[in-house]
Amino acid sequence: MDIWQPLKLLADWLVYNVFSIAHGTIFGEALNFFIYDTIKILILLTVIIYVVSIIRSFLPPEKIRGILSKKYPFVGNILASLLGIITPFCSCSAVPLFLGFVEAGVPLGVTFSFLVASPMINEVALVLLIGMFGWRVALIYVVSGLIISIVAGLVIGKLKVENLVADFVYKHKIDGDANITEMSWKERHSYAISYTLDIIKKVWPYILVGIGIGAWIHGYVPTDFLARYAGRDKWYAVPLATLIGIPLYSNAAGVIPLVSVLTEKGVAMGTTLAFMMAVTGLSLPEFMILKKVIKTKLIVIFAIVVGIGIMFTGYLFNFVLK
Repeated sequence: MDIWQPLKLLADWLVYNVFSIAHGTIFGEALNFFIYDTIKILILLTVIIYVVSIIRSFLPPEKIRGILSKKYPFVGNILASLLGIITPFCSCSAVPLFLGFVEAGVPLGVTFSFLVASPMINEVALVLLIGMFGWRVALIYVVSGLIISIVAGLVIGKLKVENLVADFVYKHKIDGDANITEMSWKERHSYAISYTLDIIKKVWPYILVGIGIGAWIHGYVPTDFLARYAGRDKWYAVPLATLIGIPLYSNAAGVIPLVSVLTEKGVAMGTTLAFMMAVTGLSLPEFMILKKVIKTKLIVIFAIVVGIGIMFTGYLFNFVLK
């Protein structure tokens, strides 16, 4: 039995009975899609973010820095990528996170593995992908994102580009083993509730906009229109989607609903996911903020390495999900 069937019946009842919109109309289909997906995504987000928040309460930044600064590079890259999945990160926190990690003695390559994984693979994206496409697609997304972040960090670490980091960053080395206060379960629950509400408050406008655009495409854009220009047989679709995603500023909550509809309209899954990963992992605002602590050459290297990884993931998805 489909666990979302009651929600589907609720959306049908609201659209066709409460709002008295005729069955089969374009507007009715679009509104039905909007109501169903909005409620479904908000329910999933609330549950999953709460669970992730409990896990996150065991990993304060001080503990993360301590863990990563003591490991061998390759192990550190893996751990940094895994920790990046459950650690909050956005463009506004790029500089303090970068400074905190480097000052604590975390190797530069390991730090970049964290910076790649954290925005690219997050609980919001995972929840939406599971809800819309199932575990198979979500798992491939997570694994490919981890590989990208690990390889990107290893490559940057091997290039020995510490000279491309602003000099002031290395002048204030700190002890990564700062005193950490353990939380009680009551405090963890309070933290998880507060963090979940905070995230929902921040992302709900993106969710509504993303699903709204998706609903419009779902109802009004002809099925074969997008497939004609960005279908599976177009070799240039993946790199083009990656390049288009870079200058845009959004998050997974606003982008993934579009992934669902674009895929439904015939755009290859890998192409739409490449677009999403470029928006969340290679955003211009992030580059502009990181420019305060690293030189342009290192930002370009970072973008090229991650961009190649994203395009590889796009082609991989298109090949696996034929």
